[in-house]
Amino acid sequence: MRLALREAWRGLGTTSPNPMVGAVIMAEEKVLARGHHAVAGGPHAEVAALNHLPSPDQARGATLYVTLEPCSTHGRTPPCTEAIIEAGFARVVYGATDPNPQHQGGAKKILVQAGISVATGVLAEKCAALNHHWNHRMKTGIPWVIAKCGMSLDGRIAAPGRRWITSEASRHHAMLFRRRVDAILVGGNTVRCDNPRLTIRGLRGSNELAPKLTNYGTDPFAFVQPWRVIWTRSKENIPKECHLLTDEYPDKTIILENCTLREGLQNLAARGISSVLIEGGGITLGKAFEEGLVDEVRFYIAPIILGGGTLAISSNEVMSRIQSINSPSVRHLGPDLLLAGLVAK
Repeated sequence: MRLALREAWRGLGTTSPNPMVGAVIMAEEKVLARGHHAVAGGPHAEVAALNHLPSPDQARGATLYVTLEPCSTHGRTPPCTEAIIEAGFARVVYGATDPNPQHQGGAKKILVQAGISVATGVLAEKCAALNHHWNHRMKTGIPWVIAKCGMSLDGRIAAPGRRWITSEASRHHAMLFRRRVDAILVGGNTVRCDNPRLTIRGLRGSNELAPKLTNYGTDPFAFVQPWRVIWTRSKENIPKECHLLTDEYPDKTIILENCTLREGLQNLAARGISSVLIEGGGITLGKAFEEGLVDEVRFYIAPIILGGGTLAISSNEVMSRIQSINSPSVRHLGPDLLLAGLVAK
């Protein structure tokens, strides 16, 4: 199962809206083949591993290890349970169960009825942690929400005449993190004032995070451009010449208009988006915290005091409860600090 986990990481940044999954085929204590889910619409991990066998007959009587419960319903591809039964496996071991209550446990029933021995829960926590964004969407109907901003010591994210608050090291680190989310969301005012691109760029040649990512796949910089989401009262308020509507990725831009932030996030979840990085502005971040929608924070803090300017979290309402961060981590990025952690629920 540890080999299957390692294999699953090879799909980092490319499998959305599907989860990362790895599979290993073994017989007589020897690894015969490995496979991972690489891209939505492509072979699932179980089928990818079968395709890597020197001969299909080698699966007969073998054991399949897979990080997630095999799918048992038709989607873009046929159910993996059918492929497993047809291949003739004697035993299937999977780590995490499917979080979707409509499918949970379905694979085990089907495989046992077909005479295949099934074991579950092996390294279950590690296997589930692979896809905590996807699990969250399956269970709650809204994406995992990450609040991100670059701010001064006095909590400002913008000041007149100043383009950047944080250092180049922080901005580069934040750019690398974008490859781990499905969508980046900003408010309409941010689009009007800053005209952001919200793309992943400038990663090649990086030496900040790339060495740590090389164990996850054949290409440490593989990614799919995230969705760019504008939350606004009306799309008529968005400049038609802005980057998000005129660059090379206009089909990756979603406009959420005349809805609450929660309703907008539910809309995104229905589109298969499992994780949303809210990058601004202060009013949008304020609404996210007011409504208790934030699951994780990533605050890049520069050692400067600006005064005036725009608050990182702008809210006219008193929070219904104090929102604290569980076991926050702090690391240096050039002169800045990155404070990250999960919001206590």
